[in-house]
Amino acid sequence: MSDKPPVEPPGSEITSERLYLRRRDFLRNAGLFTGTAAAVAGGLYLLTRKQRRFMDAYVPDAGAVTGPVVKAKGAFDTDEPRTPYEDVTTYNNFYELGLDKEDPARLAHYLKPRPWTVTVDGEVHEPKTVDIDQLLSWFTMEERVYRMRCVEAWSMVIPWLGFPLAALLSRVKPTSHARYVTFTTLMDPEQLPGQQRPVLDWPYLEGLRLDEAMHPLTFMAMGLYGKQLPAQNGAPLRLVVPWKYGFKGGKSIVRISLTRTMPLTTWNMAAPHEYGFYANVNPAVTHPRWSQATERRIGDFERRPTLPFNGYGEQVAHLYAGMDLRENF
Repeated sequence: MSDKPPVEPPGSEITSERLYLRRRDFLRNAGLFTGTAAAVAGGLYLLTRKQRRFMDAYVPDAGAVTGPVVKAKGAFDTDEPRTPYEDVTTYNNFYELGLDKEDPARLAHYLKPRPWTVTVDGEVHEPKTVDIDQLLSWFTMEERVYRMRCVEAWSMVIPWLGFPLAALLSRVKPTSHARYVTFTTLMDPEQLPGQQRPVLDWPYLEGLRLDEAMHPLTFMAMGLYGKQLPAQNGAPLRLVVPWKYGFKGGKSIVRISLTRTMPLTTWNMAAPHEYGFYANVNPAVTHPRWSQATERRIGDFERRPTLPFNGYGEQVAHLYAGMDLRENF
């Protein structure tokens, strides 16, 4: 990683929405964009009339999550203003449903979140394959209001509904050999038309160390804003790890496996010099093509400083005591 101080773009260099630099630029034009130009990867996004019409056309009102829901303020909730539902559901990275930010909502109707099963296996004493609605019945849904920081340098604040991943892993009883957790997402090019293009090595894979997975902040989301999780946001089940960049949050998960060794992860395989296994939010570690020192909250005009561990350092920094976070990025 470079030790050079981050360079922030002048306002005159902020590009239009259609010209935003995104991670797909790596896939199409690897190496073409460096320094200041790529620092605007997550530039200004405002909900326009066009985008409101888009919302009306492609994002039907999702039904409420059935069963008991706890919405009391949690110990880790942020008081920052929530990103509007319209933005959360129409500004998405979900390459399985297309490369443009609007593609996932536009193509979401292809993804059918029922019927759906999730397998939890590997280094566990009691492996399970469970129907998604049975899984829903196992846990009281909690609301967690978390910051979400994308590696592209934009961010949101989202009220998720779900349950701690630790509660699910405790049910299958990890063996003494379990060290890591692998998350495998749906592989079905008919439901996920983006998989018809070899932009990544499908299916999408992500992973955590077991202690990260068991941390109270680590969350399995089945809804947001009190409603069922929309397809473009990873229905019916996605991972949320708020101190890590958003690409760690695998969407439409079908398998969770506990392993002895560090698993392969999709973006780390695609570009290991840009996307590390840990993906902890770290403003001091500059992405090779843009600074991570600041971010732009969706809907805001001004950039803000990026917080170490996305503001959750008090809760999670101890997990990385003694580690070189530049090397283990």
